[in-house]
Amino acid sequence: MGARRPGGGLSSVTMNGPASLGRMLLVLGAILAGVGLLLVLSERFPWLRLGRLPGDLSVEREHYRFYFPLGTSILLSVILSLVLWLLGRRGR
Repeated sequence: MGARRPGGGLSSVTMNGPASLGRMLLVLGAILAGVGLLLVLSERFPWLRLGRLPGDLSVEREHYRFYFPLGTSILLSVILSLVLWLLGRRGR
């Protein structure tokens, strides 16, 4: 059961739970589809160097390979933070 307000009604968070969860899942799915599309297109267009940005760490030895996409991770984090911030402002 949901949290009670001083007036006795249920909070709006509880009543809108399934609908807001559904919207959140749709947005998350659209973001994942967009990232997947970028990954597919990055192989066809060399200027979309996703995964090979400056700052991505790569060490290759004779029997050892280490790759950590630090620059790509930072770029995707900034873009995702901006998108989520804009979606949060729109909901107010």
